[in-house]
Amino acid sequence: MHKSVLFFALLLSSFFASAKEVSVSKFEKLDFSQSEFITTPIDSINWKFLGMIKFIKKADKEYGEVMYPQVSPLLKQKAGKKIAISGFIIPIDNTTFALSKNVFASCFFCGQAGPETIMGIKFKGGTPKLKTDQYVTLVGTFRINENDVEDWIYHIDNAEIVKGK
Repeated sequence: MHKSVLFFALLLSSFFASAKEVSVSKFEKLDFSQSEFITTPIDSINWKFLGMIKFIKKADKEYGEVMYPQVSPLLKQKAGKKIAISGFIIPIDNTTFALSKNVFASCFFCGQAGPETIMGIKFKGGTPKLKTDQYVTLVGTFRINENDVEDWIYHIDNAEIVKGK
């Protein structure tokens, strides 16, 4: 019996040694410079995070004194990066839409929230068919505007709907 246990142990150790050689040799043959191994991380941003904003009074040529946004430095680190965010679709006109923290009846335009609760959307490719108050999750590039009072503070460019179609 002692010989059979010893034989079995040798058999197992040779199996694992050969398996290790096979897996190592396959690993060494992989080319990790190929783009299929590189993924772009996606940060999820929520509306509470977007609310990390202050407003300061500044002179404006056209409007006189205006409240300009000052976005949190932590949030500024997300600018230009790929993000995911969920919210409600709000129509601006027949071809332009925004993403809102709230439904249309309680959105920024109705006085129920601040300008940090809405985000301009530029879709990748054509604008998909959308409905008012449709709840979606978008993935795209995050952009911040702190200087143009006639534009949204937040934007999502190259946006794609990944949930809620």
